[in-house]
Amino acid sequence: MPKFICRKPGPKSVKIIERDEKVISPSLTREYSFVFKKAKGCHVWDVDNRKYLDFAAGVAVMNIGHTNHVIEKALRKQIKIASHVGFSDFYAELPVEFVEYLMTFLPKHLDKAFLSNSGTEAIEAAYKLARWHTKKKWVVAFKPSFHGRTMGSLSLTNARPVQKERFGPFLPVKHAVYPYCYRCPFGNKEHDTCANLYLDVLEKKMKECKGDLAAVFMEPVAGEPGYIVPPKDFVKGVRELCDKYDALLCDDEVQAGCYRTGKFLAIENFDVKPDIVSLSKAIGGGVPMGVTVANGRIMDWMAGSHANTMGGNLLACAAGIATLKFMREKKLGKNATEIGNYMMERLEEMKDNYEIIGDVRGIGLMIGVEIVKDKKSKKYGVNERSDILCRAGEKGLLMLPAGTSAIRICPPLILTKGQADIGLDIFEDSIREVG
Repeated sequence: MPKFICRKPGPKSVKIIERDEKVISPSLTREYSFVFKKAKGCHVWDVDNRKYLDFAAGVAVMNIGHTNHVIEKALRKQIKIASHVGFSDFYAELPVEFVEYLMTFLPKHLDKAFLSNSGTEAIEAAYKLARWHTKKKWVVAFKPSFHGRTMGSLSLTNARPVQKERFGPFLPVKHAVYPYCYRCPFGNKEHDTCANLYLDVLEKKMKECKGDLAAVFMEPVAGEPGYIVPPKDFVKGVRELCDKYDALLCDDEVQAGCYRTGKFLAIENFDVKPDIVSLSKAIGGGVPMGVTVANGRIMDWMAGSHANTMGGNLLACAAGIATLKFMREKKLGKNATEIGNYMMERLEEMKDNYEIIGDVRGIGLMIGVEIVKDKKSKKYGVNERSDILCRAGEKGLLMLPAGTSAIRICPPLILTKGQADIGLDIFEDSIREVG
């Protein structure tokens, strides 16, 4: 009999979880004993037909909402023609059309793309491209950070020990400290001063590479580590240090991109131009897709230096075009900003009222709420967070953890104010009961 997370679910869920335990790798993390059946818009249902408001969006994938009709239409149309071409060996128009349209969302200097299937592949391509173009060995990333789980991206990742345990040795990567101002190791609460202290650490790591530094990889908002938002001066300073040490700035937009923060690229909130950008998650509207973009001067690798079988998949490209068009036509960036600001206001009020909410941070609909045992000690509220997630789930709201004791709020970007209120009411009730 499996050990259930939160309460024991309904009978149909129990049977499927029992089957899952027998055949599925135990390496997966499951946050609830929730067995998915169907979804529509901002709601999901389990196999026992219980309805939930979704503040997880399939881990920030379903930005345009679940089972969006534009994706269904695009896939139905394309699958009648062909689903796969082998784009690394043959030419096809649809992948070109997708990339051409994607370029209209990006800064003008990003004009070449490599297509893949996932976020970790998009990061792998960026890593390999940075080393190819610069002919240099070392890369600097941050701690905490998450860039994926394949060996190149895992070398960059530094979030939780279990993710890297027994998998070394890793590729030549050094880690600087990511600006976690709520828990600033320098004991400084002023963001401007805080930014300079973190930049000093970064520059020290860059100097250690002794002229052999290819790139700095960073998340403009640290996702899995807790939806941590760095000071604007820090992100600008990273760009300046990359220029100073002739290193590429590689921007991981896998979770933060596609209007989740209001801007198409989260790094645009900091008025910074990256050299290489990695996109995935929401870009395919639920169909697996990864994209790595750069300037043609940088994406100068030769034929055969990097390729794959499934990149440029026709179904993924059809879904990607439909997703981008829907985002633009429905102004999802504007909605993410407006609803996100409204939710932040309510969450700040909760923070003032409840001792176990230590910090509220975010941009757009990428919001982190850090749970603590009490505001004075700031001790991580690990058990309290688990209780809150369980109680919210029992009341019909799905959310995900992030970092040691934070809760990430990342609903579909089509979320309405009314739906935001329903979700926040459930969240506050759960906070009140646990607190």
